Amino acid sequence: MANNQRSADDLVLDALRSMRTLVHMEVAFISQFKHGRRIFRYVDPLGAVVPLRIGDSDPLEDSYCQRVVDGRLPELIQDAMQHAEARKLPATAAVPVGAHLSVPIRLSDGGIYGTFCCFSRTADFALSARDVETMRCFADITAKFIERQVAEENRREVLVARHTGVLNAERFAIVYQPIVRILDGQVTGYEALTRFLAEPVRTPDLWFDEAQEIGLQQTLELAVIDKALRSLSRLPEDAYISINASPATVLSGALDAALADHPCERLMLEVTEHSSVDDYARIVQVLAPLRRRGLRLAVDDAGAGFASFRHILELKPDVIKLDVSLIRQIDTDTGHRALAAALVRFAQETRSEVVAEGVESEAELAILRDLHVDKAQGYLLGRPAPIERFLQE
Repeated sequence: MANNQRSADDLVLDALRSMRTLVHMEVAFISQFKHGRRIFRYVDPLGAVVPLRIGDSDPLEDSYCQRVVDGRLPELIQDAMQHAEARKLPATAAVPVGAHLSVPIRLSDGGIYGTFCCFSRTADFALSARDVETMRCFADITAKFIERQVAEENRREVLVARHTGVLNAERFAIVYQPIVRILDGQVTGYEALTRFLAEPVRTPDLWFDEAQEIGLQQTLELAVIDKALRSLSRLPEDAYISINASPATVLSGALDAALADHPCERLMLEVTEHSSVDDYARIVQVLAPLRRRGLRLAVDDAGAGFASFRHILELKPDVIKLDVSLIRQIDTDTGHRALAAALVRFAQETRSEVVAEGVESEAELAILRDLHVDKAQGYLLGRPAPIERFLQE
């Protein structure tokens, strides 16, 4: 939970505690109405007098909260046992409930979030309308903080529904981009790339970033890998497929099962990450059995930032992929050319292979050839396309 969110939670709990103390109640809580249930989002008890826990829920129709909001119960009840509607509720006798004070929490759009409540197990005839007004002030203050959470919650629900729909209906396609040996122009492999067929229309990286945000990154990556590898048997036996996975998916160990029925010697794994990795040693350990089976490891985006160089040093890949930002000016900028040359020399020393990404011109290809770069991919050499396109050639 972010620091600013913790601060908001602290403020809401302070408001609950202040109100509970002010009216000398035993329990204060904030509930949310959702999907026909009352969910306890914040609880401030006096000791352990009533076992209410954050996240607990019960049917909304069985609650005081619903009846206060719809008018069947008043906001102030000095003695629940003396109120006919309150006596109908099992909680009145079971808890028991004596004094009860509750007001709706209204959001800026007029909707009801839930209620701000206090209660005690004994009656309290000193409670008055002034206490109700005080509670309304606290409820209005907490509503401002809660509204941010509601917006984020709603956004997350939309994202989860969107990605679940994409996964369930497999609303993504796999296209393959040729990886060409520069020396003779021979296609040696294909990188599997994802194209999403769902709204909103946007680049694949944004889909994967969103999946990471909602905890579906691994599920999405594995679904993509599974679909990409269905075409492996249709390719020539000397051609490989390059697949992508994040460090998180690698560390999960899920790749073992995903690749169990496929010949690893015909696969290359590109570890995708643009920031630092916390546990390189663990990644190396997890990948070791797959690499012994023949899986080759690639680090992409070399030359795009410090993180990629750290990945190369720590992971010791079989393939180093030069980033498109390095290739784009390699024929006109001596700095780009010098960095590429240094990476080629490094690869030669470490017995790695170099693949240049994003090659779009003959001039770029000529420089790469002069630098003794092993392989390349890009629009000049072949655009990403369904596998059928390459099987016809």
